[in-house]
Amino acid sequence: MIVELKQKSQVTIPAEYTRKLKLGTGDKLEIEMVEGRLVLTPVVVIPRDQAWFYTKAWQTDELVAEEQIKYGKVTDCNSTEELLNQLGLDDL
Repeated sequence: MIVELKQKSQVTIPAEYTRKLKLGTGDKLEIEMVEGRLVLTPVVVIPRDQAWFYTKAWQTDELVAEEQIKYGKVTDCNSTEELLNQLGLDDL
């Protein structure tokens, strides 16, 4: 498909592609030049103060927690005292 470069170097992405990629107004795209071609990749920008959540280590721990919840390997506590007791920290 051929598109036209407009004023201020703007290009319109055809609706067919935006629908397939579920892109909307305000979405962010990374642009790279690869072997003489422009490549656009949809991205999600994560605020710096939330980046810890997306680290490989944290996401690995999240998967472990989800598995534990899935198989009922969790305990509900109704108070701080009960939680500390369950953790073996009731002498604090």
